[in-house]
Amino acid sequence: MTTVDTKAIQAIDSAHYLHPFTDFKDLGTRGARVMTRAEDIYVWDSEGKRVLDAMSGLWCVNAGYGRKELAQAAYDQMMALPYYNSFFQTTNVPAATLAAKLASLAPRVGDRHFSHVFYSSSGSESNDSNVRMVRRYWDLMGQPQRKIIIGRTNGYHGSTMAGASLGGMSGMHAQGDLPIPNITHIGQPYFFEDGRPGESEEEFGIRAAGWLEEKILELGADKVAAFIAEPLQGAGGVIIPPSTYWGEIQRIVDKYGILLISDEVICAFGRLGHWFAYEKFGYKPDLVTFAKAVTSGYIPLGGVMVGNRVADVLIEKGGEFNHGYTYSGHPVACAVALANLEIMERENLVGRVRDDVGPYLAKKFQEVAAHPLVGLAETCGFVGGLVLVKDKASKQTFAPSLSVGMVCRGHCFGNGLIMRAVGDRMIIAPPLTMTHAQIDEMVALILHCLDLTREDVQARGWLA
Repeated sequence: MTTVDTKAIQAIDSAHYLHPFTDFKDLGTRGARVMTRAEDIYVWDSEGKRVLDAMSGLWCVNAGYGRKELAQAAYDQMMALPYYNSFFQTTNVPAATLAAKLASLAPRVGDRHFSHVFYSSSGSESNDSNVRMVRRYWDLMGQPQRKIIIGRTNGYHGSTMAGASLGGMSGMHAQGDLPIPNITHIGQPYFFEDGRPGESEEEFGIRAAGWLEEKILELGADKVAAFIAEPLQGAGGVIIPPSTYWGEIQRIVDKYGILLISDEVICAFGRLGHWFAYEKFGYKPDLVTFAKAVTSGYIPLGGVMVGNRVADVLIEKGGEFNHGYTYSGHPVACAVALANLEIMERENLVGRVRDDVGPYLAKKFQEVAAHPLVGLAETCGFVGGLVLVKDKASKQTFAPSLSVGMVCRGHCFGNGLIMRAVGDRMIIAPPLTMTHAQIDEMVALILHCLDLTREDVQARGWLA
């Protein structure tokens, strides 16, 4: 193993590398953690410390680290055809083959089926493509006034101008004059925060979905093009909608004839125990955004599954769709994706999440729910979230200014666990390859770090 001079790399990093979603001044005072290798569900830093990666990198390393088949697929394709564009009526074997494979994995729901794919390199680019495709669709349908796309507060759809606008992150909107025109938002289906006294979670789900109908009527149904949402909100803190939510959303979009975009950049490819999450929740999207786990994060690739309602119009009415990317259908990325999907099928990773490790994680999370610092702990498939609270009985939360979630995150990093903080919600999305023993190991680390956090905030006088 090659020895890394941590301080030298940190100095180079500080001098030249502007990191995403980072306070550059703050990072410059402490230095970035230098990661050097990974295997299975673990990563190692330059000091040799092993860390259990409970976030799969950034929600993406579903098949785990160290997959030699994926490196071999990239090498083989690079030696055969490392790159050629998909412009000018040209294709390549991996791009066409992967499109057919993805179409075969996307289940038909009612009258919706997915036979076509539009490629990008990321979820952000894919959602930019959705904006272009949705508006092109309505232009071809003779309703060019339908331009408005509705998203959700605290939703995340990327960090490009269009992606950040579609999302409802206030911190992102505060920079760059966002959102761009003709994008607006409704509230998120977060029962813990927005449920009324005496209201059941199912009743709240209906009420939260109703915010979409209220917004459509406010704007004018003839001006609304689409509604975009994650099946469950990822970067917003693993917000799992009530069971009644998506059925009511489907009723509303059907009633007003608007398109439905399912952003599954996080949720697709087994994360929730299905190839695509719309199947789990039983709704019928017109467009499905994907990225991340399609290659298990080994190489950038994203895209949009384009349903028959949209694809038929784009194809049959003709005319050039003036949109695309240099790397659309990149042959190396598509070859790696094909190899990754083959691993997932061979090892039945999707079925394991649905029938084995997902239920086991849910069972183990009951131990997390019992911790005195936890007001709520829940899982869905192979994601989980917990809320840190000041008082467990009343579920009183900490003042946001205390940043208790970041205190907990610090204890996690210091004790061999990567767990993400979203405010005072701590979230996980581990590799789908985890064994029961590794889930036990992860939960033990979580409980240990929660104990350390409780001791810390108690010493600071922050507990009730």
